[in-house]
Amino acid sequence: MTVVTTRDGAIKGVVLLDTTQESSLEWTRYPYGPQARTPGWVEESFTNFEQGINWRSYVVCDVAYNSVNNWLWTPFIERREANRMYIEVKFSMRDCNLFPGMALSCKETFSLLYYEFDAATKEPPPWEPDSYKLIDRIAADEGRFTSTSEVIINTEVRSVPITKKGVYFAFRDQGACLSLIAIKVYYITCPSVTLNFAYFPETPTGHELPAIVSAEGQCVANTAVVDTPRLLCKGDGNWTLPSGGCKCVAGYEPVDQSCQLCSMGTYKENVGDELCMPCPLHSTATFTGSVECQCDKNYYRSPKDPKSWPCTEPPSKPLNLSETFVDQSSVLLTWYSPKYLGGRNDTFYKVTCDKCGAGVTYVPSQQGFTDTKVTVTGLSPVTTYTFRVYAENGVSSFTASKYSEITITTEASVPSLVSNVRIKSVKSSEITLEWDAPDDPFSDTENYEVRYYQKGHERNGSTATTTKEEITIPNLKEGTIYGFQVRAKTTHGWGDYSKTVFKTTGAKLATRELVADDQVQVPIIVGVAVTVVAVIVFVIVIIMLYIRRSSDECNKKQPSDCDTLEYRNGEGKKLVPALVHPPIVPTAWLTTPLFTQCGASRAYIDPHTYEDPNQAVREFTKEIDASHITIESIIGGGEFGDVCKGRLKLQGQTEVTVAIKTLKPSSSDKARMDFLTEASIMGQFDHPNVIYLQGVVTKSNPVMIITEFMENGSLDTFLRANDGKFQVIQLVGMLRGIAAGMQYLAEMNYVHRDLAARNVLVNGNLVCKIADFGLSREIESATEGAYTTRGGKIPVRWTAPEAIAYRKFTSASDVWSFGIVFWEVMSYGERPYWNWSNQDVIKSIEKGYRLPAPMDCPEALHQLMLDCWQKERAHRPTFAVIVKTLDKLMRCPESLKKIAQNRHQNPLDPNAPDMTQFKTVDEWLAGIKMQRYQENFQQAGITSMDAVTRITLKDLTALGVTLVGHQKKIINSIQTMRAQLNANMSEGFLV
Repeated sequence: MTVVTTRDGAIKGVVLLDTTQESSLEWTRYPYGPQARTPGWVEESFTNFEQGINWRSYVVCDVAYNSVNNWLWTPFIERREANRMYIEVKFSMRDCNLFPGMALSCKETFSLLYYEFDAATKEPPPWEPDSYKLIDRIAADEGRFTSTSEVIINTEVRSVPITKKGVYFAFRDQGACLSLIAIKVYYITCPSVTLNFAYFPETPTGHELPAIVSAEGQCVANTAVVDTPRLLCKGDGNWTLPSGGCKCVAGYEPVDQSCQLCSMGTYKENVGDELCMPCPLHSTATFTGSVECQCDKNYYRSPKDPKSWPCTEPPSKPLNLSETFVDQSSVLLTWYSPKYLGGRNDTFYKVTCDKCGAGVTYVPSQQGFTDTKVTVTGLSPVTTYTFRVYAENGVSSFTASKYSEITITTEASVPSLVSNVRIKSVKSSEITLEWDAPDDPFSDTENYEVRYYQKGHERNGSTATTTKEEITIPNLKEGTIYGFQVRAKTTHGWGDYSKTVFKTTGAKLATRELVADDQVQVPIIVGVAVTVVAVIVFVIVIIMLYIRRSSDECNKKQPSDCDTLEYRNGEGKKLVPALVHPPIVPTAWLTTPLFTQCGASRAYIDPHTYEDPNQAVREFTKEIDASHITIESIIGGGEFGDVCKGRLKLQGQTEVTVAIKTLKPSSSDKARMDFLTEASIMGQFDHPNVIYLQGVVTKSNPVMIITEFMENGSLDTFLRANDGKFQVIQLVGMLRGIAAGMQYLAEMNYVHRDLAARNVLVNGNLVCKIADFGLSREIESATEGAYTTRGGKIPVRWTAPEAIAYRKFTSASDVWSFGIVFWEVMSYGERPYWNWSNQDVIKSIEKGYRLPAPMDCPEALHQLMLDCWQKERAHRPTFAVIVKTLDKLMRCPESLKKIAQNRHQNPLDPNAPDMTQFKTVDEWLAGIKMQRYQENFQQAGITSMDAVTRITLKDLTALGVTLVGHQKKIINSIQTMRAQLNANMSEGFLV
């Protein structure tokens, strides 16, 4: 790469030709030699002692001759990596006023031309004007010689796109007096650069000046990809819009645009742009490039601790462990936190007991708790226990924990003195108990505890306390047996529980209580029960009569009127029931609103009817400021320019991803209007199955059309990439969306003329939307509904016969095209009519041939295709009928189970593709577009067509062909081949 110095300054580029560096040129000239009638081009030196210039140049000055035609062309210049080549011409021009009497023959311009060629030859290419493309006719903008004593040097730069191996540049003089002082040919590159720790190589600019070339960078040493690094190379040789990048791996830190090892005593644990950090307290890194620091002796780090935390120690033992007796079976242990917590704040405790049995409980817990107290219950009276309380933290597992110890002896038990426990009253959800006070002259009763539980669930009982000799237990279950026990607490502790008393709660009927107690009446409300039964019987009779009446009425109606079910979301929109879930791709289309178009709100207006087409653009589109648009990448090319992916951020709105169509700045005014006309067409549509126009950019260059972004691209490419991955109901859902969009367009009196899977786009939710309105026109008559073209290209395979023969386009011809799209979808993007010529297609259709059903296509769907392909356009269904039919099929998926049987047509039909034409396995795989499996077949030793004809479905699985769609395609081809071979042999042919 070199620095190219131009009139506009220094840029990065590669020089392919520079006459200032040559000692002799000897370029080809015409005319030259004895046959020349004029001196023509003459090679000489251009010298400027003040500037130290001594260049070889060419001079011509045949101003005294008429019909001058002097040609001079460069040697063959190889393009190398150039996409666009620049030529800089330094020249001087004499004023024709210096040659009086020669005003008619003298010129003050010359022509610059070029000729692309794929190989350099010994002889130059033809020099006739028709063989060369004119780049420009160049004049001396900066001035001409007006005397012989001055030198005025003009500099002009032009550029051309290059697609072949190289180019010849030619200079044609037709009567000027000029000197070609210096010629430089080069191409511009975006320089090699390291950005975001990724290296981007020198990258040539694109074919067109506004084109953006995307470059992917390679991570520098000791880095990892965080997001794929990308840069966009602009036409002026500057990089723009960096995205993604790499970051230093663990153990390395960023220094400028490189990554260096962490020094000793420092570490870095993750991939990122952070610097190496000093080791935390009580740890060290003894080598460079450490990803963590090792703990010092007797210090530890928990597996859950971040590597940036200091290493720590276990805590010391708990302090001042003491006990407080609660009663004869319970003790409260308390202590203070350890004096040394080990440098951590996650201290917790554990309690052990040497004689405690299984019935002992600890509150809040026996281990893993943070409180400095624990209540131990369930102890035996007059028993000695030894308790140990351990202090632990997150690193205690690495060494023995420290503890404090205490020994206690429980008090004697208090005998139970509660007697005569009895039921006072019973209701459906509560029972009232009463009992006699304990008879204990040596202690005072403090309170009572009542224990109750459902019979058979003693372990799940509950307790309640009271200071009185009675209590009401609420919130009990109706009709349930409960057991009750009572014990008293005195100054010596708790006594034992009384003997269990059982009682059943009552049952509730209406607002009256049914109670299982002799003291409570149990009224049976017979009248209420009879009334309830009568009401239920009456409702059932009414429902049955309504269903029978509805069934009778439905039998009298059309099936389509009765079979249609409506599902509505929270916004009142109809929804398709989610009948299936695909194994691979989501079925978001199933929640697309089902629109019922009873007539478009307004008719489409053809922009071509405006005297000033710009008025249509202003009326139907929204102007967007280019500053609100960010171009991210180029995703394709169109008729007018590049198609890019980008972001649109309007004030007060959320940023959205958009598709951006750009217009080449060099486009003609007509191309500009055609470009914007498509926008003014799209701007009139607002339907979920028609591509949405965000707006246009017309007040700055490049001119752009901004539409919604469709993640999955064109439908045909998407289907081919996902062959066999969808269920039939999903494919029908996609077709339903296309038909709904076309119904909307038809009701706006609009004909598309180019409906094909390539012109349908698919978003991330599998919603299909009509696009590409370049061939669309408004229909002229409400009665005839036809548009007659004035010529132009017609997509024959998708076009109705009347449109091909008479150039008559209607909504009915769009229905024919929809039938072809239908076939494309069900065949996963197969080319309609395969490799037939357009003439064969036209002749076959005239004879009544129609495309057979694709593999595993339901009979109902193929019949709908055939309806769309009726020869008489009046017999074809409308889009409204098609939508209604597809809705019915989606709601009755059982109607899609019957597979069409007409796909096995006569293989020797003159219109059927000839499978016997393939002579090699590779040729056959390429012919059916399955060349991705060439290596599989070679490794398996299948190298002849004879071996191919013996392949079975089981063999395909062993070969690694696992996609169902690919298996069906290959097996169908083999079956056809077998049938054709058998038929040929039966007729005496050798195949």
